[in-house]
Amino acid sequence: MTLKRIAIYCGHQAGENPAYRDTAVALANAMAERGIDLVYGGGKLGLMGIVADTVLEAGGKVYGVIPQSLIDVEVAHPGLTELHPVPGMHERKAKMTELTDAFVCLPGGIGTLDELMEAWTWNALGYHSKPFCLLNVEGFWDGFASFCDKIANEGFMSADRRKQLLMAHEPVEAIEKLDAAAANGTQGMVW
Repeated sequence: MTLKRIAIYCGHQAGENPAYRDTAVALANAMAERGIDLVYGGGKLGLMGIVADTVLEAGGKVYGVIPQSLIDVEVAHPGLTELHPVPGMHERKAKMTELTDAFVCLPGGIGTLDELMEAWTWNALGYHSKPFCLLNVEGFWDGFASFCDKIANEGFMSADRRKQLLMAHEPVEAIEKLDAAAANGTQGMVW
């Protein structure tokens, strides 16, 4: 196992479908069973809180990164291994990238999309070579994946760049894909 820490991008709400919560718990347990620590947005609400609580309950370490202005809004989690308050969202994403070996996206909103796109862009620019994977809970990411296919088909993204966006349907599959990509160095710059 190459991965020591995985950053999870996800909603500060739990969403309407109970499968989102169940998958967050399953991913957190799968990480803890493998000794993989969690890096995440530092909140105690929604999927963010569910993932953090589950990793902590399983004996894992959790590193939260939260902008000072969101500590009250997202209600910063009080029981983390480490909580890193930062000035803003840019610093949050930079710190999470620094602390992690790979990224998983659970369902979420515009914040989750922002985090994913910045991680992917930074990879494209060579700022890091860490892999990222969508955990496609009951088809949540299908439309986004189709849109990325359209971008590539229309000539705005190379086929190699499109292949960088991994997709899994189960937590263990996501971890295995990320671990293989990290071990093989298949996530570096491509044009």
